Amino acid sequence: MNWITNYVRPRINSLFSRREVPENLWTKCPECGTMLFHRELSNNLNVCTNCDHHMQISPRERFASLFDAGAFVEVKVPEPIADPLQFRDQKKYPERMKAAQKSTGEKEAMLVAEGEMGRTPIIAAAQDFSFMGGSMGMYVGNAIIAAAERAVKTKRPLVLFSAAGGARMQEGILSLMQMPRTTVAVEMRKRRVFPTSSC
Repeated sequence: MNWITNYVRPRINSLFSRREVPENLWTKCPECGTMLFHRELSNNLNVCTNCDHHMQISPRERFASLFDAGAFVEVKVPEPIADPLQFRDQKKYPERMKAAQKSTGEKEAMLVAEGEMGRTPIIAAAQDFSFMGGSMGMYVGNAIIAAAERAVKTKRPLVLFSAAGGARMQEGILSLMQMPRTTVAVEMRKRRVFPTSSC
C-alpha cells in the first residue's frame, strides 16, 4: 500500500460520492407535481408558487403567520373525560388518540391562542385536520367555548379557523352535543359586540 491508495484515492472518491440529502427539504405539490423547496413553501404560507394550490397548514404555522412577529400565548382549555364511552373499533380510542398526538405533536384537534394582529389584540382558535380529521369531540367544544369566553372577558375579537371533519364518532352523542354548546358560545360573543336593541 502506498500514499496514493491510502490517501489520494479516498479523497477523490469522497468528492464524487453521492451525498445524503435530507428528505424534508422538498415538498411535492399534490396538484401540479412541482417540487418545492421547504423554506420557499413556508415563506409562501404553504401555497404552491407554481399553481397557487393551497396546502394544509397546522394551527401553529397559521398562528406564526397570523400574529405579529409570530408571537402568541396559548389559552388554557378545560380537559374533558378521556374515553367517556370506552369506544373500540379496530383500535381502542386512547390508542387512536396517542397515534394522532404522536403524528401531529399536538394534544388535540384545536389550538387556542391570544396575541396581536396588526397591533390589535385578538383571540384565535384553529382546528387541525391532520389530528383525526379535525373531528369535533368534547375537547374541541371546550376549546371554542374557552376562546369565546376569553374574547368576552378581554373584550377582544375572536377569529376561528375551521377545518372540521365532522363529529368524532368515538365520542358518540357527546360529540354531537358540542354543536349547540359552541353555537351558544359564539352567540354570546356576538351579543357582546352587537347588543340587541329593545324597541
